[in-house]
Amino acid sequence: MASAPSDSVYESGEDAIAPDVMATGGALEEREAQILAQADARVQAVKAAPGVGRIRGGRLAGLSLWASIWVLSWPILIESLLNWMVGAVDTVLSAALSEPAADAIGGGAYIGWFMGLMGMATGVGATAVVSRCVGKGRMGAANAAVGQSMLLAAALGAATGALVALAAPLIGALLGLQGAALEHLIVYLRIMSLGAPALSVMMVGIACCRGAGDSLRPLGIMAGVNIVNVGVSWVIAGVDITRTTFDSAGEPVTRVLLNNPFPFTMGVAGIAIGTVVAWCAGALAVSLLLLDGRSGVRLFRRRLRPHLTTMTRVVRIAMPNFLEMLGMWAGNFLIIMMVGWMLAPGLLGSHIVAIRIEAISFLPGFSMAIASATLVGQWLGAGDAKMAERAVWRCAGVAAAIMGVVGLMFVLFPRQITALFTPQATHLEYVPQLIFIAGLVQAPFALGIVLRSALRGAGDAKVVMWLTWITTWGVRLPLAYFISGVDVVVPDPSGEGMRVLLENPSPFNYGLVGLWWGLCIELVIRAALFSGRFMQGKWKTMRV
Repeated sequence: MASAPSDSVYESGEDAIAPDVMATGGALEEREAQILAQADARVQAVKAAPGVGRIRGGRLAGLSLWASIWVLSWPILIESLLNWMVGAVDTVLSAALSEPAADAIGGGAYIGWFMGLMGMATGVGATAVVSRCVGKGRMGAANAAVGQSMLLAAALGAATGALVALAAPLIGALLGLQGAALEHLIVYLRIMSLGAPALSVMMVGIACCRGAGDSLRPLGIMAGVNIVNVGVSWVIAGVDITRTTFDSAGEPVTRVLLNNPFPFTMGVAGIAIGTVVAWCAGALAVSLLLLDGRSGVRLFRRRLRPHLTTMTRVVRIAMPNFLEMLGMWAGNFLIIMMVGWMLAPGLLGSHIVAIRIEAISFLPGFSMAIASATLVGQWLGAGDAKMAERAVWRCAGVAAAIMGVVGLMFVLFPRQITALFTPQATHLEYVPQLIFIAGLVQAPFALGIVLRSALRGAGDAKVVMWLTWITTWGVRLPLAYFISGVDVVVPDPSGEGMRVLLENPSPFNYGLVGLWWGLCIELVIRAALFSGRFMQGKWKTMRV
């Protein structure tokens, strides 16, 4: 599954660590049950304190702040890990096929991100409205928001999928892909576009569950999505599972760990089919969960009829977030166009492999970010802005500590980590340099992730949009272009190769490595701007 390249150096399958992750699930679930068993007593104690704000509904009612963070974050963390594995599996399988296949799926990953934009934006609006209604105890309004959000998700996902299917050849040309890589990309995108409505429904349904305080059941759904994606993709793609290590001379050695025994050899098409089947399974599962109501909010069929007032509430939050993410996506699409302009086979694949690896580091940050968005919404709904602020800073501190440690691993062991993901020579040359650079900025990156998500959860969506646009277009793109030294190229009118349209005036010519320095410098600047906005405190008075 080509999950969205996060706003890592942009904007999150199953391998050997999955059994370990799932083995810990029982102990974590037991711990959560113990916490929830103590909640009733805490609810009564809070109710007895006059004038103190409290969360009046949902699974977080009566929990302490640390307990609330725990209950929300650990399922999101493991779910994010599973979601990352879905995209990582596509990357690993494509790298095992060939460098052109890796380049194609690398470019396709960004279009997969675009297909998810509507779902992500609608999900942000759904989380903000549902969490605020749950915090106030207005469950009818929360259920109405669920229905309207799911309706929007299905319609917008279908429109996005149709657009991607039609534009697939143009996208390949813009990325500078030629030959086999271009053919692979068109096949991949046209198959993936069929699953766009299911992707949006799955994302929005999970966002509604989180807004109600339930992160555990979406974890189970994502586990199922991973199993389906890995199983179907591997079976029909015809790819062997390999491992690359380094011999005593430092040369890479690739060994086959598991031969694919199945007769299918669908390659890139098989990887795409596995992704679409997994999205459909996830959409069905989350829809059934919401129909049942076990997450604290319920999807009623009558709520799927358009209701202007409720839909407007969701869209009022979703639209600035969509424009924010669209601006970010467009900027980062220009980034991968810059990589394509370097006209070196294997560079686009190296770029995507590095992003997949770097995504490991911000999984804890992402889980804390989602927890902070839910907590800030519910505590503001309960009328306690101080508790909302305290929750966000605690989430940010945890994220910075964990991401800083993972970043240190990137700095110390970049070659060994890269070899776990790809046997391709170009990847082994460039990816270690890229993840080394990314490792240096993980702690400030964590602050940016959490504080931006908290501002969204509070309803401060317009300012978040403007700050994201300013940093993307005013800092990220100029730095990446200037330090990389890449020239702007376009297809030659003769149809053979590319020609230079605009020479880069920069004195630097550091290529892909320089481009990543520009991206990572921007992450530090972005973190500073979002920190400043959060500390202003204007988010405390936002209406949702």
